[in-house]
Amino acid sequence: MGIVALIFVTSMMSCNSNKSNTRAENQDGNNTELKTDTLTKHLKPFKAELPTIGLLMYNGVLQSEVIATSDVFSKPDGPEGKQLFNVITIAETENTITTEEGMKFAPDYTFVNCPKLEALFVPSAYDMYAQVHNDKIVNFIREKNRETKYTVSNCAGAQLIGASGIADGHKIVTWIGGGEQLQKDYPNLKVQDDSLVSYVRDGKFLSSNGNLTSYISALNLVEIMTSAEHRKFVESYLYLDRLQNWKE
Repeated sequence: MGIVALIFVTSMMSCNSNKSNTRAENQDGNNTELKTDTLTKHLKPFKAELPTIGLLMYNGVLQSEVIATSDVFSKPDGPEGKQLFNVITIAETENTITTEEGMKFAPDYTFVNCPKLEALFVPSAYDMYAQVHNDKIVNFIREKNRETKYTVSNCAGAQLIGASGIADGHKIVTWIGGGEQLQKDYPNLKVQDDSLVSYVRDGKFLSSNGNLTSYISALNLVEIMTSAEHRKFVESYLYLDRLQNWKE
C-alpha cells in the first residue's frame, strides 16, 4: 500500500512539474507565440489556376460525406506539399449549416457567388424531403452540372441527382436499401443493386452508398484527376491500411 501511495504522489508531482514547466515555457515564449499566425498557416489559398472541388451542404447533411471528400482532395502532392485543388463548401445562403450530427459548418460560397467547379459532390441527409423539394438546390445542381467534368453523389444524394434529371440514362447507386424507391421515384435512372454495389461510375457521374464509402468515390475521382501514385499517397496519409486491418 505504501509503495502504491509513493508511486501516486511521485506521479502527481511529475505531472504538476511538467505543467509548471509548460507554463514557464509559454511565458518565456510569449513573443514567439504572438508572431505565429496559425490560422493563416493552415488556410489553403484559392488559386484560380487549380481545379475546384465543390462540396454542397445544407442543414441535416451527413458530415462524414462532406469531410470524406475534403479529407481526400485537400491532401498535398507528395512530401513537397504542393496544393493540387481548391476545396470549397457551398450552401444556399451564408448562414451556418448544422449537420445531422450537430456540428456547425460555415460555407465558403453561396449559390450566387460559387466559382466554376471541376467537380461537384452532392451529399445526403437522413430525410431528403426538404432538399428534393427545394428548387434552388435542384436548380443549382442542374446548372453546375453544365460546367463540371464530374458530378458525384453519395448515399441519398442520388435523390437530388434524380430530381435534377442530369443523370437520366446513367448508372447510379444509393444508400443500402434505398435503391428500389429511388428507381420508382426516378425511372430514367439506371439504379444499381445497392446490396452488391458500393460505388459506380458512368461517364462523368460517380456515386456511392455514402457515409464512410464516400471515401471510395473521393479516392477514385482523385485518382482519375491525378494518378494512381497520388491516390496511394493520400491513402497512406490517411492511414487507410490501419483502418482496413483494424480487427487484426
